[in-house]
Amino acid sequence: MTTLFCVPASHPSLAAALMLDYKGIEYRRIDFAPAVHKVALRLVGFRGGTVPALRVDGRRIQGSRAIPRVLDELRPDPPLFPRDADRRAAVEGAEEWGDEILQPVARRLAWATLKRDHSTLGTFLEDAHLGIPRAVAERSSPPLVLLAARLNDVRDDSARADLAALPRHLERVDGWVDEGVLGGSERNAADFQIATSLGLLMSFDDLRPAIEGRPAGRLAEDVVTRLPGHVGPALPADWLVPLRQPTAV
Repeated sequence: MTTLFCVPASHPSLAAALMLDYKGIEYRRIDFAPAVHKVALRLVGFRGGTVPALRVDGRRIQGSRAIPRVLDELRPDPPLFPRDADRRAAVEGAEEWGDEILQPVARRLAWATLKRDHSTLGTFLEDAHLGIPRAVAERSSPPLVLLAARLNDVRDDSARADLAALPRHLERVDGWVDEGVLGGSERNAADFQIATSLGLLMSFDDLRPAIEGRPAGRLAEDVVTRLPGHVGPALPADWLVPLRQPTAV
């Protein structure tokens, strides 16, 4: 039995789930609550405290970059990485950037927004497999939001810095789409890595207008056909000014 351990609405967890679906691999999903997952994963045999975590064929794999390589090993077709060396290098470069740069930005901005408005937090639990009633999970979530924000070092200044950098990040994704590195006729690991981060960001009304309608936004909507959750306007208006200005060249 293949088992995927996740956190509700976690964008890297969603990336792993979509890659499993793309491969046609059946799996069971188990969700742990945010912050609690760091301990829970160790209790089920994983060395680290990060999701996604995959248990398959007696192996335990963690991380949205390690998982696609194992999936290609277990089921080569359809491939998650191009077989041409140059194209693979381009995809791996985009994947690395998506993991190390965009993924943390999306995570911090999500928690920064949810700290200010968690009234619709339940919308992020719709597909979760927590093993407890959704109503119970919703009632227990507010303290976990604050804890998760603290663990991810979410502060006002870091949120403002991420918002200021977001237009440049979107330009980079647009460029990769134009070059065919992302959004081609066949999906690749970088598509899933990057589109899920963008999909999470598009769940927030403050951020969606800056993303939708451009190549990056179309990539997210094509890959993530059902975007996770929804939160209305919550961030201070002056924080959002960089999203309404042209990107500096």
